[in-house]
Amino acid sequence: MVNLIASHIVKPAKPIPTKVMFLSECDQRVAVTHAPVVHFYKPESPELLKDATEVLKDSLSEALLAFYPLAGRLYPKDGGRVELQCNSMGALLVEAQSELKIHDFGDFCPAPQIRALIPAIDNNNTPLHEVPLLLVQITKFACGGVSIGLAVSHVIADGQSACHFVSEWAKIARGEKSDDQPFLDRTIFQKYEDDHPSSTAPKLQYSDFFPLPVLIGQSSSLEERKKASICAMLKLSKDQIEQIRNKANYQDLMIHKTSNQSPFSRFVAVSAHIWKCLSKARMHNPAQETVLYVIVDFRNRLKLPLPGRYFGNAVLPVPTRAIVGDLQSRPLSYASRKIKEAIENVTDEYVRSYLVCMKNISEVSTSPYFHTVGRPQGLFFGNPNLIVTTWVGLGLHKADFGWGNEIFLTPGSVAYDGKLFIIPGPNGDGSFLIPLRLQVEHINAFKKYFYEDI
Repeated sequence: MVNLIASHIVKPAKPIPTKVMFLSECDQRVAVTHAPVVHFYKPESPELLKDATEVLKDSLSEALLAFYPLAGRLYPKDGGRVELQCNSMGALLVEAQSELKIHDFGDFCPAPQIRALIPAIDNNNTPLHEVPLLLVQITKFACGGVSIGLAVSHVIADGQSACHFVSEWAKIARGEKSDDQPFLDRTIFQKYEDDHPSSTAPKLQYSDFFPLPVLIGQSSSLEERKKASICAMLKLSKDQIEQIRNKANYQDLMIHKTSNQSPFSRFVAVSAHIWKCLSKARMHNPAQETVLYVIVDFRNRLKLPLPGRYFGNAVLPVPTRAIVGDLQSRPLSYASRKIKEAIENVTDEYVRSYLVCMKNISEVSTSPYFHTVGRPQGLFFGNPNLIVTTWVGLGLHKADFGWGNEIFLTPGSVAYDGKLFIIPGPNGDGSFLIPLRLQVEHINAFKKYFYEDI
């Protein structure tokens, strides 16, 4: 299906002094894996792709001068933590060809044929320090189209940082000047992670951040981890989103008889709709507790906001709890309000509590984010729970490497049950794409309720 032609190690264009870079607890707490994303392009002329690989190599080498942490390597430390050595070992760039055409990918659901467009990473058999932190694959299709598959280390960059890097790299590839430099000093987090006197000790504990209930009648999540799961790609039009949002806001106004609060956002209302539909599809006991996690960017939520182009991880998973009986018997506004309030609670104190709690965990390898299908260890965000990552507001669809903007962008994979993304549609039409992974036994019922209950 995909034939690999050549691979190249791309290093920064000029020598960069080797050094160890501080990693915050936000960096340390994510899975030591990569975030895979695939951009699809259909250039107007095949001539635009004539020197595509060389253009990518040269521009990537230049981009790594400013974003040099991506050219480094991770090394294991005690307690399951890692150390980032900025040693210019370089990124991996792979050339490939495929007899497929872009339309063969259908709705671009993150299935194995999508994952084949990103360089493979054998984390089980490759020493950590040998794994590049950035891997890129350019794949040319029979139709004249092309894809750029990226895998960026979770430890090095969150979504906002990764998009910033890709945007600047694309500028260089187009022959423009990269003038939006990253802020690389992660030591600004140290003041948040230091222990504090008891009078100002964090008000929240580990259990406040990771309240992960299991199914009633089960003592652990082990059985749920073993169950077969499958990916799907759902879509909501702008009108459908507004219908969901308007329903939630109208219900909230009728219940609370006030319009003093800001209305629910599209993201909040759609997340609440998903939560209700999924609990229904999973046929939970009405007494079942369920937690929805939202990944929240806190760059502008601190008393001293992080620099706008902070490069690293500045996100954390924020839990919202509910009893299934309440979710199902109460209106959509109930779940929407719980999600909205949880996001609003991410303040300077909340973030500091999170960082201090994470720092005080001596062994993080026993509780990293659960991030792959079938993984027996780590946190499990699947049934009866779910976790939502939004790409809304990240500035996607700006990765023009000289052959036009992408016609589609999708995650390269969705790693586990209960994981989903909310992504703005590719045409700027106000739609949402929702790639997700659910247990096979729940997927059809969820699709049914997802559209019927709008």
